[in-house]
Amino acid sequence: LIGSVKITKFSGGVSLISCLNLPFRMADFLFIRGKIGRRSLRNFYLTILKLSPAAERLRYILGEDDDMPTPTLFTEMDTLQHEGDELEWKESARWVKFEEKVEEGGERWSKPHVSTLSLHSLFELRTCLQTGTVLLDLDGYSLPQIVEEIIERQIEEGMISPDLREKISFVLLRKHRHQTKKPIHRSFADMGKSSSSASELFFLLCCLPGHAQSRSMNDIADTPSTDQLKNKFMKKIPRDAEASNVLVGEVDFLTKPFVAFVRLAQATTLGGLTEVPVPTRFLFVLLGPQGKAKSYNEIGRAIATLMVDDLFSDVAYKARDREDLIAGIDEFLDEVIVLPPGEWDPKIRIEPPKKVPSAEKRLDMYPALLESMPVPHELGEELAFTGRFCGGLFLDIKRKLPWLPSDFYEGFHIQSISAVLFIYLGCITNAITFGGLLGDATDNYQGVMESFLGTALAGTVFCLFSGQPLIILSSTGPILIFEKLLFEFSKNNGIDYMELRLWIGIHSCLQCFILVATDASYIIKYMTRFTEEGFSSLISFIFISDAIKKMVGAFKYYPINTDFKPDYVTAYKCECLAPDPSEFTPWLRGLPTKSEKKFLLNVTGLDWSQLSKKECLKYGGSLVGKSCKYVPDLALMSFILFFGTYSMTVSLKKFKFSRYFPTKLRKLISDFSIFMSIMTFVGLDMLMGLKTPKLIVPTEFKPTRPDRGWLVMPFGKNPWWIYLASFVPALLVTILIFMDQQISAVIVNRKENKLKKGCGYHLDLFWVGVLMAACSFMGLPWYVAATVISIAHIDSLKMESESSAPGEQPQFLGVREQRLTGILVFVLTGVSIFLAPVLQFIPMPVLYGVFLYMGVASLSGIQFWDRIKLYMMPSKHQPDFSFLRHVPLRRVHLFTLVQITCLAVLWILKSTFLAIIFPVMILGLMGVRKMLDMVFSQHDLAWLDDLLPEKEKKKKEDDKKKGKDKKKAKPDDSEDEVRNTSFCCPLVVKQNKPFSGPGHRAKLVNNFSY
Repeated sequence: LIGSVKITKFSGGVSLISCLNLPFRMADFLFIRGKIGRRSLRNFYLTILKLSPAAERLRYILGEDDDMPTPTLFTEMDTLQHEGDELEWKESARWVKFEEKVEEGGERWSKPHVSTLSLHSLFELRTCLQTGTVLLDLDGYSLPQIVEEIIERQIEEGMISPDLREKISFVLLRKHRHQTKKPIHRSFADMGKSSSSASELFFLLCCLPGHAQSRSMNDIADTPSTDQLKNKFMKKIPRDAEASNVLVGEVDFLTKPFVAFVRLAQATTLGGLTEVPVPTRFLFVLLGPQGKAKSYNEIGRAIATLMVDDLFSDVAYKARDREDLIAGIDEFLDEVIVLPPGEWDPKIRIEPPKKVPSAEKRLDMYPALLESMPVPHELGEELAFTGRFCGGLFLDIKRKLPWLPSDFYEGFHIQSISAVLFIYLGCITNAITFGGLLGDATDNYQGVMESFLGTALAGTVFCLFSGQPLIILSSTGPILIFEKLLFEFSKNNGIDYMELRLWIGIHSCLQCFILVATDASYIIKYMTRFTEEGFSSLISFIFISDAIKKMVGAFKYYPINTDFKPDYVTAYKCECLAPDPSEFTPWLRGLPTKSEKKFLLNVTGLDWSQLSKKECLKYGGSLVGKSCKYVPDLALMSFILFFGTYSMTVSLKKFKFSRYFPTKLRKLISDFSIFMSIMTFVGLDMLMGLKTPKLIVPTEFKPTRPDRGWLVMPFGKNPWWIYLASFVPALLVTILIFMDQQISAVIVNRKENKLKKGCGYHLDLFWVGVLMAACSFMGLPWYVAATVISIAHIDSLKMESESSAPGEQPQFLGVREQRLTGILVFVLTGVSIFLAPVLQFIPMPVLYGVFLYMGVASLSGIQFWDRIKLYMMPSKHQPDFSFLRHVPLRRVHLFTLVQITCLAVLWILKSTFLAIIFPVMILGLMGVRKMLDMVFSQHDLAWLDDLLPEKEKKKKEDDKKKGKDKKKAKPDDSEDEVRNTSFCCPLVVKQNKPFSGPGHRAKLVNNFSY
């Protein structure tokens, strides 16, 4: 079984085993660690032999260097129909990715579904290819010529007699009726309704039985018809697609099957053969004796399903002979899963899966080894330590400069409009909220007006020049706490607040420059998913809790009328009573003025029973009655607006996955879901006419506090030592900004978002520092990356494939990376002062609903949140997460419990005055993650989190030390038991294609890393 082997030893106890002669073409290698004996060699070959001969042959075929990608295949199956003495080919099924059948009624296509094949049909197909005609790279330009070549080859090989030539040719050249055309047996009345009734009537009469002149040898059109050219199904087929045609049927003049598989040298449009005007590359023909129509149909479905299989289609394009095609079928059979006939209904159509695994995994050399460890987490070259002054900053500029033009013109898309409206409403709500809180905390030195201006200025500059323009800047909670403490300190110690704040901003700006110059962002590499998810979850929960708190507050301001009893409605009234005349006696004793006399005359002459509530209180009257304190249920209306906006947004966001309306309309509704929800509930509020709390926007361009200007002078109000001592609080602000900015940037730049233009951590931090100084000079709030709004910005700009096969879920292509949406958002924020007459109609509960949606939406895709939900699920109902396959559930729960504890500590800290040390606690999360290495194995952490970079470095150092120790000792190659033999995991094969050819041994060695 083993045969000859070659063992090459390297330092570090690592050996390379290669097989020299096996019964099939193969030359693979494997690194193993430890002593090598007979048992380890036997286990090695048992691992190698998991690859079947068919799979090994395919690896050799597909390993040939070919940069041209295989085109997508559209497969159509036509069956031969008998209408009296007339014959025609009728389309019965089609495949792009999944199967669609013509329903028995013949009037519509079925839903796309996964093809279910009988095992017998696959074996019969294999036999057909073994015994039939296979023509590869045939030079064909028309269907009659191709049919002639097939028949000629079969006659030469003695498969059919020459007298069958005309009969087979006649059958294969009958016309094809596609699903877009009406059936051949249309009534005369139907034809009379069409414009070409006379010609069609003449055609039908000529085609009736007995008219010999109609039975020409070629009945198929040479060019595509108008129906083919106008077929809307072309939108579902990629532009470079080619066709594969399957023709199956039964005839009365054959005694054995007539089978042919043809691959044309160049794809050719064969007239009316295909439903859509796509050039044909493959042709499969199966004609057989009568009585086996169902069997022929199943064989046709089998070859059609194989042709849309990614692996077999590659084989069909690169096959050199018949054996290669049979090897492709054998490999397909190796992967086939059989369902017991008594356990399921074969008539059930299996829905297409949301995600299909890659065909490359079927050719992996060691799939078990490669699946034992997840794909390592890499942050990219942007965080590489250069060791040069401003080296990272220069690389960021060099990386982003070529993309600058596309950052603007790629923003001109209808999707950008919905993103701008969504983020704009989120930004102005945030600006108003934080502006109001800042005004209360700083005695209006910074208020709503400063918040609007600062948001517009900082956001526009950042989106224009930053390394990652998808990040949205905003004020944050820790900055608000710092501002409050700083103002109280300045007030208690007689220090000018604005001047002190200016110097803190200058020092913080300089410290940011130092961090940029020294490539300090490099430490972000040590922030694993544990830290990222803890931070982003905290910010998301803050958004959710703040939105709910605002709504709970509405119930306090506008309590529900629980005391109202409908049965006692007759007892509810409110009267306005005139004031006691004695109250005006002191006025009369003196000498009242003319205005007072006029007021007294008006009061004494009033009809108090006809006054409104406001007028009664204005003239000094009193309200008496049980209904005087009645107010409409504004709290209930506010809750309807709040929850209605949230729920409608969630529903419309998912609308693109529904079954209603065309794809483009569904996508448009999904993109504008937030705008449509806001407009719907703004209209409902206007229709009801209740005085719900509305959005209040400043209407004048002036500072909130009258005694301050738009510029802050750096000298003159504080002692000189303040200018130096402000370095200490500035250090805390710098840590706060650095951690907040860079963690948000890491979350935005996740590999799951498929960003293609790179990022710029150093460049982002540089501009945040510049804006710190600029906002300090103007007395505006400080700004840093807002995690939740940035994630919402990313989600609103996600792109999906437009040309998806029927039944196939649209593929996520990435994010529309551009600067235009961010710039427009902040420009609109700046001009919101002039939009006050329009914005004043927006109820605040509607915007709180948008806040709630932002918080909930940003939790999606976070593994931490998925693991929390596992606590409430029985094991049999838990989703099939990859980490649950490799890590015991109790270890998963323990890891989640640690994260929940950390999140609870952060929540408690942020709710107290200790929120100012929030950035330090983020560093504390990194320390907790470091300690988890002592509790969890590296295997478990690799699935639940990311491995720390130093662990990889330490692993390499340990390998070197072991290598030095083992150089002195010679391993015993003849021992039967190997106690310390293990595969080096993770085993990473750095290859794009399987290796093949005589010179691929050294190539494979160089491409292994361990």
